[in-house]
Amino acid sequence: MPPSPARTAPHGLLIANLLAQLAFGLLAMTICLPSMQEWGAIFGTGQAAVQLTFSGFVVAYGLLQLLYGPLSDRLGRKKILLFGLAVAFVGSVLAALAPNLPLLVAARVLQGAGAAAGMVVGRAMVQDLFQGPERTRVMAFVGMAMGLCPPLATIIGGQLHVRLGWQANFVVMAALALVLFVAAWRGLPDHQKTTAAQPHWLRAMLSSYARLGRERAFILSVALLSMTTATFYAFLGGAPIVLGSYGVRPDGIGYYIMCVPGAYIVGNYLASHMAHRTGERVMMRLGQGCTLAGIGLVVALALAGLNTPLAFSLPLMLVGIGHGLLVPPALAGTVGLVPALAGSAAAVAGLMQQMMGAVGGFAVGLFRHEGALNLGWLMLGLALCGAFAQWLLHRHQARAH
Repeated sequence: MPPSPARTAPHGLLIANLLAQLAFGLLAMTICLPSMQEWGAIFGTGQAAVQLTFSGFVVAYGLLQLLYGPLSDRLGRKKILLFGLAVAFVGSVLAALAPNLPLLVAARVLQGAGAAAGMVVGRAMVQDLFQGPERTRVMAFVGMAMGLCPPLATIIGGQLHVRLGWQANFVVMAALALVLFVAAWRGLPDHQKTTAAQPHWLRAMLSSYARLGRERAFILSVALLSMTTATFYAFLGGAPIVLGSYGVRPDGIGYYIMCVPGAYIVGNYLASHMAHRTGERVMMRLGQGCTLAGIGLVVALALAGLNTPLAFSLPLMLVGIGHGLLVPPALAGTVGLVPALAGSAAAVAGLMQQMMGAVGGFAVGLFRHEGALNLGWLMLGLALCGAFAQWLLHRHQARAH
């Protein structure tokens, strides 16, 4: 039996602890985004090289999730979480001290590798510690926290950059890693390690992944999620550059970026009310339509010569709403297809989302961004790839039934 929350920590403190562990990775990923528009000049390099600081973090953040999940089952959740926080602390300190861009990229990779533990272990502990409707309620808190993290982190990161320098963001993340280490050590329960089939855990994990790879619907659902994430990460990576070309300084970037994650929360709220009324397919089509309409409007306004921060950010609220409608049923399609392999499915989906997100973030650096047009075309191309995967998925499902 998993330990009861009431026996491990006061209920509210336990939930807050788990939310903080889950949010740490997204905070570390996005807090330095406002600084990226100036790193090229600071380190005397091109924007494509600067984007590696984002893509490197994302790749490590995704890859290590595949490893931390089964290790947390075998060795215990808390041990893996504490190890990850320690690695993230070292990565954050090294990033703050980095004298050049290659070392900053390496430090960001290390930071991402450590931060991945919080996402995997946090989700697993929600499953361990909460049951039924209470689990659903906590997962709703998780969704809201994930939506709020990017805008809040970019606002805080921009303010720290202007007042204390870009290194201050990494000092803050190092301090937060220490605080969360103590919070996890003192406030989270020890997980009962699994004993069944331990000698063959790696073979069983690979067998699960092979089984999922034979499911066409799973592959298409993961492709849809991955391209949706790539579209969003292209926005995260490119928005500071575009806004900088419009004269927005690092301390103001977060206020414009928050349009998309804020709208995503609205889309999630709508999805929770529409799921039983319209059905998942209709909701996904509506979400994809909103996404393409929002990006298309950005491109149209840029072609018309309307180059302002609001002309860039406000239409992208449609993207946030669209993703909020699209992602929940797509996620359910990945973990619900083979219920016995839900954990493995979540790990694969998470990995592919982060990998394609890294591609989207890196691709930003391959183009000039003196306005929103090139970023708009990039996001539109990625979103169209997702729409194609969605069309194939729905056609496959129609044939299967």
